[in-house]
Amino acid sequence: MPANPIRVLVVDDSLVMRSLLRMVLASEPAIELAGMASDGVAALDAVQRLKPDLVLLDIEMPRMNGLEVLAELRARRVAAKVIMCSTLTSRGARITLEALASGATDYVTKPTAQNGAANAVASLSRDLLPRIKGLFASRQARTATVSVETLYPRRAEIVVVGVSTGGPVALEALLSQLPAEFPVPIVIVQHMPQLFTAMLADRLNRECALRVMEADPAMRPEAGTVIIARGDWHLEFSRLAFGAGHTLCLSQAEPEHFCRPSIDLLFRSAAAFYGDAVIGVVLTGMGSDGLEGCKAIRKAGGRILAQDRASSAVWGMPGVVAEAGLAHRILPLPAIAAELQRLCPASMLTASKG
Repeated sequence: MPANPIRVLVVDDSLVMRSLLRMVLASEPAIELAGMASDGVAALDAVQRLKPDLVLLDIEMPRMNGLEVLAELRARRVAAKVIMCSTLTSRGARITLEALASGATDYVTKPTAQNGAANAVASLSRDLLPRIKGLFASRQARTATVSVETLYPRRAEIVVVGVSTGGPVALEALLSQLPAEFPVPIVIVQHMPQLFTAMLADRLNRECALRVMEADPAMRPEAGTVIIARGDWHLEFSRLAFGAGHTLCLSQAEPEHFCRPSIDLLFRSAAAFYGDAVIGVVLTGMGSDGLEGCKAIRKAGGRILAQDRASSAVWGMPGVVAEAGLAHRILPLPAIAAELQRLCPASMLTASKG
């Protein structure tokens, strides 16, 4: 075992789930099982005694549920990261989004009972282990090259955003700073299951001045609107058969780099249809989805903004874009909305109406 393994506390009232998680964690040498708890009250005691680096926290538990435990952990200023273990249901999606907004770092969906033990372990290993290792990656930052060309505002027609781990909080922080009259449509790929993206769109629509919705087939991007890709469906631009403009199309083509929806696919599509009028934004997330799409946007003459390391939950996706020298600006999350408004001045809306 490594000198400094990632110490994980498993909290779940299901003996079966605790056993599955034990097997999954035991398969990764970089992770140590610090302990287990079967309810929320026991979890708080275990956190105090064991001081884990990470808590895998169930939502529905006796005595104290996951949201109550999370609130108490944050009130006590516990430094441990928290990954919620959610069911793939409407209630599970709603509570998970609430937990993410309340300070949970990430989430993983539980395998269904009909999967069988072997498939459940494989599914959890595939979904959970990379998330844990990504949250604790100690990769040294290489030089992040920023483009030296001057970003004079010129006409932008579309903003495309790619985001993954830490995305719901990042998106709310970004979109809530933009006015209802923001003159350019925004199209987003957030890595989430379908049920979750619908809930996320509803939540953001309530919290933001912009109109936020989940993507539907043949939806047309319009100023003042934000469209979020549907979970498990690719989203890309398509030229209208008659008249000017573009529409959006959904497909279940093969995943790209295990991702569907794919940020790369959306970004490449935007570059193909909008050319140098594209602004690509890469926010917090694990992996490298978006890197090839950013190359396409840069080749077409568009502009790229990347979230900085300090404000990212995981500096994976924005990190590889920054380190490849593709970003025109590497910015803390609170500064990205201001930069978008500088690049997309309100006068553009007036001009387009005239």
